[in-house]
Amino acid sequence: MSASRDLSEIASKLDRLLELIARAVPPAAAMPDLDSADAFVWQLSPERLEPVARVNRIEIGLLQGVDRPRDQLLANTDRFARGYAANNVLLWGARGMGKSSLVKAAHAEVNGRLDAEKTEIRLKLIEIHREDIESLPRLMAHLKSSPHRFIVFCDDLSFDGGDASYKSLKAVLEGGIEGRPENVLFYATSNRRHLLPRDMIENERSTAINPGEAVEEKVSLSDRFGLWLGFHKCSQDEYLAMVDAYVSHYGLKIDPDTLRAEALEWSTTRGSRSGRVAFQYIQDLAGRLGRTLG
Repeated sequence: MSASRDLSEIASKLDRLLELIARAVPPAAAMPDLDSADAFVWQLSPERLEPVARVNRIEIGLLQGVDRPRDQLLANTDRFARGYAANNVLLWGARGMGKSSLVKAAHAEVNGRLDAEKTEIRLKLIEIHREDIESLPRLMAHLKSSPHRFIVFCDDLSFDGGDASYKSLKAVLEGGIEGRPENVLFYATSNRRHLLPRDMIENERSTAINPGEAVEEKVSLSDRFGLWLGFHKCSQDEYLAMVDAYVSHYGLKIDPDTLRAEALEWSTTRGSRSGRVAFQYIQDLAGRLGRTLG
C-alpha cells in the first residue's frame, strides 16, 4: 500500500509540474498570411514570419558598376519566379559594392515585371539572420506547402571557429533525403567566397587525420550554390558614375566640377571607393543642400 501511495504522489507531482511547464511556455505565434506582404523577416522565440511593410532598398538602375552580376541575378530570379529551374546564389566580394542591395532590388524588379504582365504570381523575400541559420530547416518546413515562391536571404553569411551550423545550411541547399523545397531558393552575401576564413581552412588541413577530407567538407559548402557572383572594388570612373546617378535620381543641384572634387575627397578620406561610400557622400550632400532622400 505504501509503494502504491508513493507512486500516486509522484504521478500527481509530475502532473502538476507538467501543467506549470505548459503555462510557462508561451504558445507559438500563428504564421502570418503570406499574402499580406512581399517581404518578411524570420524571427525566433517564438518562431514567426514578421511582415515588412516597406523594404529598405534602392532602385536597381542606381546600382552602377555591377552590370554582369546584376543581369545574372535578375535572370536567375525571374526564371525562378516563373516556376523554371534556377540556382541558389552566393554574392561574394568587396564590401559596400551593393551585394545585399542587389538582392532586394532584383526582388522588386521581378515583382514589377510580374505586375506589368498582370499575372497572379508573387515572389516573396524572407530574410534570415546569420545567427538563426540552424533554424533554416524549420523555416523551410513552413514554406514548402505554400503556393508562393520564396527567396530566403541571409546577409553577411560566414562561419568561424568551431561553428557547425554550416551543416544545417548544407543539408538544406542540396543534401538530406527531402532536399530543398522546389518553391524556395537561398541567396546569401558574404565577403568570403568559401564562407570560411582562410586560417580556419588551413587549421583543418594541419590538424585533421585526413586533411583533404576535412578541408573538402568545409569548402564544399560554397559548392552548394550553383551561381557565384563576384563583386570587386570599383575604379574611380565607376565610383563617379555612381555619384552622378544618385545626383540625377534625387535631383540635387551642384556644379559638376564641385561635385567631382567633393566626391573624390570623400572617397579619399574614407580610404575606399564603393557604392556604399558614394551613397554616404550623397547623404551628406543632400543634408547640406537642405534635402531629404525619401
